[in-house]
Amino acid sequence: MSDASWHHDTLYTNGIKLHYVTQGEGPLMLLLHGFPEFWYSWRHQIPEFATDHKVVALDLRGYNDSDKPEAQSAYVMAEFINDVKGVIEGLGYDRCILVGHDWGGAIAWSFAYAHPELVERLIVLNLPHPAKFSEGLRTPQQILKSWYIAFFQLPLLPELLFQFDDFSLLEQAFRGMAIDQSAFTDADIEAYKNAFAKRGALTGAINYYRNLFAQFSVERSWGILTIPTLMIWGEADTALGKELTYGTEKYVQDFRIRYIPNCSHWVQQEQPQLVNQFMREFLE
Repeated sequence: MSDASWHHDTLYTNGIKLHYVTQGEGPLMLLLHGFPEFWYSWRHQIPEFATDHKVVALDLRGYNDSDKPEAQSAYVMAEFINDVKGVIEGLGYDRCILVGHDWGGAIAWSFAYAHPELVERLIVLNLPHPAKFSEGLRTPQQILKSWYIAFFQLPLLPELLFQFDDFSLLEQAFRGMAIDQSAFTDADIEAYKNAFAKRGALTGAINYYRNLFAQFSVERSWGILTIPTLMIWGEADTALGKELTYGTEKYVQDFRIRYIPNCSHWVQQEQPQLVNQFMREFLE
């Protein structure tokens, strides 16, 4: 699925080249994807919000057509935050509506704390507040759900497993977790496979996880975020428990949450109309 009015472009910031897809004009809406995705996971949101925004769907560092630094140390939150700051400023804006899913959600939360002056509104899909995620990783039920994080610490083996049998694991990740498997067409699956077949993309993406424990071992106190925030949560997420959303209002002054039943982790791809509706209501 692609649209003739979508424009592919690149921007140099923080020492690397970042690729993005953009459509529309107006206030900036910056979309940050998760794992194992790329800008394409926002294909249902780009045309919807391009009617009154400049929508920019980024390929995060290490993914698809963005640069893929070789050093594992290049995949830490401080670098991701600098990338996002550089993109906003490089596009000529002084603030944005920041939208993130999964890893993009983790970056969005951290960015909002680091640079609240650059975020007008925050929308996070199926990724808990960092304080709640940190709590969750100490519970047996979430540790079981996050088993893959431990597996990703191994060198090379995760990459080999993903490449095996024409990246069949990618198809299993999307269709296997989805409640509505028809949300992912054969062409969608091919797009994801092609993105991860690019040299260095698998290692870049997995390196996000290889630095995770070092970052979570540093205890920090999270203050109260004053940016209006919407969380959208597919309730049938097998990777992240719904209980991780409870108590988020302790950390966010102006907080709204919309749950979507019978919907997986891939919320904006599986229930795009509802996600778009909830986003639109929040923005209006």
